[in-house]
Amino acid sequence: MDATAAPPTSTQEQQHDGDGRYGVLLYYKYAEVPDAPALVAFYEAHCRALALVGRVRVGPDGVNATLGGRMAALEKHVEEMSSNSLFDGTDFKLASCEDPLDERVARECGFTSLSVRLVKELVTLCSNPSLTAPEISFAGRHLSAAEFHLVLQSVAGTSTNSEAATEKNDVVVLDARNLYETRIGKFDVPNVETLHPDIRQYSDLPLWIDEHTEKLRGKSIMMYCTGGIRCEMASAYIRSKGEGFENVFQLYGGIQRYLEQFPDGGYFDGKNFVFDHRISVGSLKDNILGTCLICGFTYDDYTSRCRCSHCRMLVLVCSTCQDSTKEYVCELCLRNGKPCCPTSLRQDCQTESELSESSAYGKPSISNKVSTSKAPMSTGSEQLKKLRILCLHGFRQNASSFKGRTSALAKKLKHIAELVFVDAPHELSFVYQPKPHPCCDKPSPPSFTARTKFAWLVSPNTSCHTEQEWKIADGPFGPLQYEKQTEGLEESYTYLENTIAENGNFDGILGFSQGAAMAALLCRRQQKTCGSPKFRFGIFCSGYLAPVGDLDSEPIRLPSLHCFGGGGEGHDRQIASRASTELACMFEEDRRTIVEHDMGHIIPTRPPYIDRVKEFLCNFM
Repeated sequence: MDATAAPPTSTQEQQHDGDGRYGVLLYYKYAEVPDAPALVAFYEAHCRALALVGRVRVGPDGVNATLGGRMAALEKHVEEMSSNSLFDGTDFKLASCEDPLDERVARECGFTSLSVRLVKELVTLCSNPSLTAPEISFAGRHLSAAEFHLVLQSVAGTSTNSEAATEKNDVVVLDARNLYETRIGKFDVPNVETLHPDIRQYSDLPLWIDEHTEKLRGKSIMMYCTGGIRCEMASAYIRSKGEGFENVFQLYGGIQRYLEQFPDGGYFDGKNFVFDHRISVGSLKDNILGTCLICGFTYDDYTSRCRCSHCRMLVLVCSTCQDSTKEYVCELCLRNGKPCCPTSLRQDCQTESELSESSAYGKPSISNKVSTSKAPMSTGSEQLKKLRILCLHGFRQNASSFKGRTSALAKKLKHIAELVFVDAPHELSFVYQPKPHPCCDKPSPPSFTARTKFAWLVSPNTSCHTEQEWKIADGPFGPLQYEKQTEGLEESYTYLENTIAENGNFDGILGFSQGAAMAALLCRRQQKTCGSPKFRFGIFCSGYLAPVGDLDSEPIRLPSLHCFGGGGEGHDRQIASRASTELACMFEEDRRTIVEHDMGHIIPTRPPYIDRVKEFLCNFM
């Protein structure tokens, strides 16, 4: 391969999704900046005028920018920068995405404010000031995503042709990113050696290159990184070593452009780690490469931002293990002999919350002892931690009544799970069905004082207030009333996300009737915004497919158990089995379990049904 050919022409593949859509823009440009302070001042004024957030670094050698904002504003910014000859040939990588939902993550990624800084160099290849950085003119030849893929494809085959075999041995793939990025996604090319330096930071890469020169000498080196900028200087460093290091190629536009060109992932497995609120971007493959540092369970979500207690590098820790310890030691520190931090399981929690009869959207009301008593002993000397499950009640119920109705279930699962109950955010009026009275022409309301009832979804024009007086229902309570409950979804989404944020992580979610419908909608929303649901499993009892929300054809990627009354005698008279089956079909087929029973509109607690529930839960212990 010839490493001296000219780079491909840049194209601006932008997504136009309207003024209201949120987007992220990444670009860099290596070029001599004649007046860097003036350019910094321009970025400050221009980006603030467009209400953009993110990071811009301006140095004498160029510009590196990661910006977020409304798509229309980002497009105006691209138009403005493109009119400056300094940015001729720049690859503006603009993608639409969901708004930042987790403020903590957005803040850590620098996506709650604008930061424009003047720097000595765009990227620091080596932290040793005595070493001279290579000239950027030495950088390896750019290959477009299609060209990069074609090279990999040509050497990935299983041909026994001697010339082809020689070419395979002459090619290596080199990841220029950090270890925490490689954990969740990387190129995997059959029959081709892929080198993963396992470094904490970019400035560690030159030392790795120096220690592995024999793996690189005489090879055609295919380099890649997130968006391309790190490969520029790193490829220049390799080529500066002279003879035997001439053929260095870099993926133009990085993994981001590759996944745009090959949405099925191509030779890239897992997710592309990004330095903004999205955290990672996947392909249609939807496979998970990462594993929890503690338990080894498949996991690739950095949302919790857990870090090594010694070096502060990001580590992957699943929600269950986050509850057992707050101190972690990364692979590199373990390799270097750093001590492990002790893991302490929660045993007796100190909080006990009382049910609040009225709850605001932002202040979840919890009805149960949020406590973890001693769990059953395992075969060894350590104790197993209970699964923590968020429980959503049905329409016109409340957390307290649902807790009472499921007391038998809680007792059966007392060694396995801790059930946490919350009131829905929509408070309902007190209504009743009038019944004729032989001594009175006008029906009288119930004489007792009812407890406040709530809902996750309500019908249009539903009166939701706190007046403590009975009103006659507008019509009979029909079994299909849920089909009209199409409002209040966004409030319930916000409320549940606040519940999770304020009360810690939950292993799973359990919903009954309308609560099951809401639980499915929540999992769907989390998958669309975060890449996957935030729970490890879901249990959906007497559920149905709510006539609202984002219901596309993509299945919900979550292990699920669906429990509902079957047809025939003893069937569920409120939610037909057909409706519950439709909900079940929204989840991945190979990860869902269906339990049909003959006990009506309840959650059964007798054998064999409860045994199926226990068997399902034990998969996550």
